[in-house]
Amino acid sequence: MAKTVHLHFGALFFNRYYHNRIISIVNDSHPADDRIRFRAFAIGVLLAVFICAVTPYNNAFLQATPLGGGHFPLAPFVILVWLTLLIALLKLIFRNHILLTGKELLFAWILMVLVSGIAYTGLIRTFFINLTAPFHFATVENRWEETLQPFLPHAWYPQNANAVQMLYDGLPGGRQMPWREVIFQIPWSAWIGPLTIWSGFILLCYAMMILTVNIASRQWLHHERMNLPLLQVPQMIEDALDQHQLIRFFSNRYVRAGILIPVLLHLLNGLNFYFPSIPQIPTLILAGPYIPSQGIFSGFIKLKIYLYPAFIGLAFLTSKQISFSFWFFYLIGGLLIGLLGILGYSIPDAALGITFGPTLARPEETQMLGAYGVFFVFLLWLGRQHLTEVIRQAFGLSPSVSTTDEWISLRMSFWGLSIGFSGLVAWCHYFGMPLWVSVLFLLACFMVMIVATRVICQGGIAYFTLTAAPIDGLTALFGPKLFSGAGILMAAVIQKVLFVDLRESLMPSLLHAGKITNRLSRQRLIISGIGFVLVIGVIVSFFSMLFLCYRYGIRELELDWATRTTLGVYDNIQTYMNAPPARSNWVIIFSLAGAAVMTGLVICYHRIYWWPIHPIGYLTAYSSAMRILWISFFLGWLCNALCMRYGGVSLFKKLRYFFIGLIIGDFLMGGIWAVIGLWGNTSYLVLPD
Repeated sequence: MAKTVHLHFGALFFNRYYHNRIISIVNDSHPADDRIRFRAFAIGVLLAVFICAVTPYNNAFLQATPLGGGHFPLAPFVILVWLTLLIALLKLIFRNHILLTGKELLFAWILMVLVSGIAYTGLIRTFFINLTAPFHFATVENRWEETLQPFLPHAWYPQNANAVQMLYDGLPGGRQMPWREVIFQIPWSAWIGPLTIWSGFILLCYAMMILTVNIASRQWLHHERMNLPLLQVPQMIEDALDQHQLIRFFSNRYVRAGILIPVLLHLLNGLNFYFPSIPQIPTLILAGPYIPSQGIFSGFIKLKIYLYPAFIGLAFLTSKQISFSFWFFYLIGGLLIGLLGILGYSIPDAALGITFGPTLARPEETQMLGAYGVFFVFLLWLGRQHLTEVIRQAFGLSPSVSTTDEWISLRMSFWGLSIGFSGLVAWCHYFGMPLWVSVLFLLACFMVMIVATRVICQGGIAYFTLTAAPIDGLTALFGPKLFSGAGILMAAVIQKVLFVDLRESLMPSLLHAGKITNRLSRQRLIISGIGFVLVIGVIVSFFSMLFLCYRYGIRELELDWATRTTLGVYDNIQTYMNAPPARSNWVIIFSLAGAAVMTGLVICYHRIYWWPIHPIGYLTAYSSAMRILWISFFLGWLCNALCMRYGGVSLFKKLRYFFIGLIIGDFLMGGIWAVIGLWGNTSYLVLPD
């Protein structure tokens, strides 16, 4: 009997041991759906570093197709598609081993997306010009040496005049130097201090963005069920890979038809770009000459019609209510300018006063100041129960529940956000900004970032720009006397670094990362990986841009826009300091009008179930991005509306593959011409520059 029992337990131990070994082997080849292996993280980081290293050279020196360019960046998506096809091929060859799953590829993709903006417009494009312009461009005529330089915090700026001069002119003989010698010739002693100071500020802001998204994601993604159109195509491709349907996905006749259109379009136009004798298909129509300069349509005298298949596809995948609202409010905004002219209100542009907004050009556009504020309050009101629970957990009034919905607990997020914000306020105050002005300014910056994140992610806007800047809102609300000389200088410089050029901003990509990593296990390891890639991305981007500038000189790079906009900021600072403007009545009137319109929109949107207009459309009415995208949203909305009306959901499910094909084909052609541009003096641009 005892021997039988021993044999029984021995067999049980033997079976369990080998059962666990077999499960372990299977899990290594077929990982659990909720697990991200280290190889995915390693591949994502390596590709992210590559993008950060190459982007400044590609964009600024070669003037080729931008590798980022927005919130659905070109290079990461093209790499994702080709990597997915490679993984599928390897899966066919090695049937019992999966190198990467679809979820792991998505994780690697989002790591690339997070840093693609840092490498250019999101940070690096204007950063070094911002830190050197007050010294390099100081002249007897502008008197910056007398009016600006005494107020500059010395720790922010390089103090070596020769280092600044070489940044713009390049090292003597730098073009002929081996790259190792260029690295050693860079005056690192002049840059270590400013880069350390600014890196601390930038990374602390990134940490606050991560914590803000961590808190907001449960409300936006789960309670409100917010749709994220920019994620649909990558997710569908990777779901097809995981379900062994990738061949079926790409062989779908609608997908093939969708891919074929941009392929033929850009093949023909690209060949025309290099060989003008080949005919082309116009994708830009200048409609302004056909519109009268007086009357109701006078606001459209600069109207341009851009045809981008990818943006039409993204608009089709966006909610009809939102895509309709984008083009509707763009047209209404233009009609308002004409209507005011008919009524006899000829408001001079000088009524704006001094502004720091990237595209703010007319007093009518200051409606956005009030609209942004009201919409932010609306977001707080929608999430009031969630925010109350966050506060209760933070103070121990409710148990802190660990879930896979957040990277870290809500309690840690709240206190981390509080400490981080206090650190940013202390940073600004230490360098000379009044304490309460620092608080108001940083609150305004993050308020704008939160609203912009909502607009970009919910609206599926791959290309987005602000109309007005946080400083514009503060001066409209509190008056121009809010900022002292040093205060306005510091605020404008900080704003230019992170909070005004939002074409490639980080926070929307973090929300997309939150959606992709939702429900995955080992959330703290995931957030640690995200933090690591951001730190590496900042370091590599700094290094790459410095190397490029000292080798060739800023004068030889395609940085005219960065130089012009940065000089405009310092000119506005000087004017503001010398003669603070009076508060404009027109700015107040239009800001209040914008607040009133947005209040009505959010009430109707929330209370009337059939209301056809979404409030975020109003927020983009005067954005320069909508001047490019409005026709795409119109065509995408029109196709979506006709499809749902005459074919219903069944036709929509079939037809959406055609528009997905438009997106894939447009971006793949953009990637192909970007590679071709590496060996040419110029590059054919598929997507907006």
